[in-house]
Amino acid sequence: MENLLKSSTEILLLLFLIITFLQSGIDKIFDWTGNLSWLKSHFENTPLQNLVPMLLGTVMLVEIMAGALCALGIYQLVMMEEKTLALFGGIMSCIALLMLLFGQRLAKDYEGAKTIAVYFIPAIFLVFLLQS
Repeated sequence: MENLLKSSTEILLLLFLIITFLQSGIDKIFDWTGNLSWLKSHFENTPLQNLVPMLLGTVMLVEIMAGALCALGIYQLVMMEEKTLALFGGIMSCIALLMLLFGQRLAKDYEGAKTIAVYFIPAIFLVFLLQS
């Protein structure tokens, strides 16, 4: 219980990232066709238009990895007072968000890019906390 209280900020941020990335990654698995269709039209006038299926798979894997590392990070943080997996989860979350931001900017979806920036703030704050 002491570890929960001592690391409550980190745990809450990890939970936020778990919900964000596992939901997103699982959605890509179960609605691959819908996501692929939307993304093909979203990137049709960009240099990425022919790479959409590969990039969708890459983003899906990074998101699932980020969510899983964050989940394992909570366990490690609470049970062993170790931050390594949580830090890797935070870093992987930032990488996933940077990938998404790059795509949104390339597609000139500036509103979508702004939304990603909102998610990036808690993710990078988590990395900062875990490095201290």
